[in-house]
Amino acid sequence: MASNRIGRINEEIQRELAQQLRLLKDPRVQKTMVSITHVETTPDLRYAKVYVSLLDRSCAKEVLAGLKSSGGFLRRALGKSLQLRYTPELQWQEDDSIVHGAHILDILSKLDIPEDTEDETADHS
Repeated sequence: MASNRIGRINEEIQRELAQQLRLLKDPRVQKTMVSITHVETTPDLRYAKVYVSLLDRSCAKEVLAGLKSSGGFLRRALGKSLQLRYTPELQWQEDDSIVHGAHILDILSKLDIPEDTEDETADHS
């Protein structure tokens, strides 16, 4: 039951941070489109690891630095909107799962695997 609560809190944090990102005026964050893909909160609610996906990955270090420096503002806004005993400290991390998935698809598309036909599968039975 506790993990279900953490899951709901993660979703709420993700939703609230996505709204707050639109209000940020930091030019480093405004350079590219930033999406929050996933949030992982520790069971004691002290820390939340926020995974972000960037449209332009070339400025990832700059955007993450901007998010880190805006962390206090975002944490305060999060504390006002969520009724939790502790407002988690935000730790920003680039989410490369989309790039990793595209790389795997690229590798799979380059493999030369002959397709099975129905006649061949019938012979092996």
